[in-house]
Amino acid sequence: MNSAPIRFAKGHGTENDFVLLPDPEGAIDLTPNLVRALCDRRAGIGADGVLRVVRTAAARDADQYVSAADWFMDYRNADGSVAEMCGNGIRVFARYLVESGLQAEGTFPIATRGGVRKVTAPSRGEVEVQMGRYQLPDLGSLKVSVGDRSWEAVAVEMPNPHAVAFVDNLAEAGSLLDAPAVDPAAAFPDGVNVEFGVVRGRDDLAMRVHERGVGETRSCGTGVCAAAVAYTLQSGGVAEVRDVSVEVPGGSLAVRISESGEVRLAGPAVVVARGEIDRGWLAVHV
Repeated sequence: MNSAPIRFAKGHGTENDFVLLPDPEGAIDLTPNLVRALCDRRAGIGADGVLRVVRTAAARDADQYVSAADWFMDYRNADGSVAEMCGNGIRVFARYLVESGLQAEGTFPIATRGGVRKVTAPSRGEVEVQMGRYQLPDLGSLKVSVGDRSWEAVAVEMPNPHAVAFVDNLAEAGSLLDAPAVDPAAAFPDGVNVEFGVVRGRDDLAMRVHERGVGETRSCGTGVCAAAVAYTLQSGGVAEVRDVSVEVPGGSLAVRISESGEVRLAGPAVVVARGEIDRGWLAVHV
C-alpha cells in the first residue's frame, strides 16, 4: 500500500451492515485477515461484510465485465470468504457511489461475481436492484435441522446458494449462532445460507437467516429473494407478476418476481459514517 490515508465508509440496508473501502485502482491488499479484523465488532469497525469499491478495469475477478459496468462490487463475508453476490450490499454500494459523486443518480450497472446487475439509486429514497433470474438446483429431498427439529427446505440460487424452510414460529430456528445442519450434507460443498420463513398473509412473509461466513444477520437481500421465490412456488407459482413483502429483524424489503423468473429487490440503503483507518492498526492486520 502507498502512504495515502485508507478511507472507509459504514453503511447498511435494513441493518445488514458493511464496511465500504473506496479503492478505485485496486491498490488495497484485501486479505481474509484484514476483512475479519475490519468486521470485528469489538476490535474493528464492525460489519457483516466488506464492500471494496473498485473500478471494474482494476478488479482481478472482473475482466469479463469491463465493457459492461464501470464499477465492481468486491464483496467479502465477515469471515474473509468471498461471496458471489449480496442483495443488500449492492444497494448500499450504489447509494455510496451516488452520494460520493462517482456515479450519477438513476439506473446504472454494477458488476459482481454473480454477474452484472442494474441498480436504480435516486439521490434519496429506496434503492432497487435487478437481481437476475432465480435458479432451482435439483438436489432431491432437502432438509434443514436445528437441534432435534427438522424441516423440509427448498434450494434456491440467487446466485448465492440458499436453503429455505417455512416454520410455524421464527423462534423455532433457535439462536442461529451456529449454522443449521443440512441433509444431505454434501448438497452445498461451499456452504449455504439458511432462511426460516413464516407466512403472515398473502404475499406477506417474515424471515430470519443464518448467512454462511457470518452467522445470523439482521437482513439478507439474496435470502429475502430466495424466501419470496420459495413461497411463490409453494403458493401457486408465478403465473403473473408477484409482489412479496418480507419483514426481517432489521426492517422490510419488497420483492417482485416476474413470470420469467426475474427478481427485483427494493428497500432502504443508508451510508451512516465516513472516516480513515488508523495506519498502525492496519499494518498489524494486513
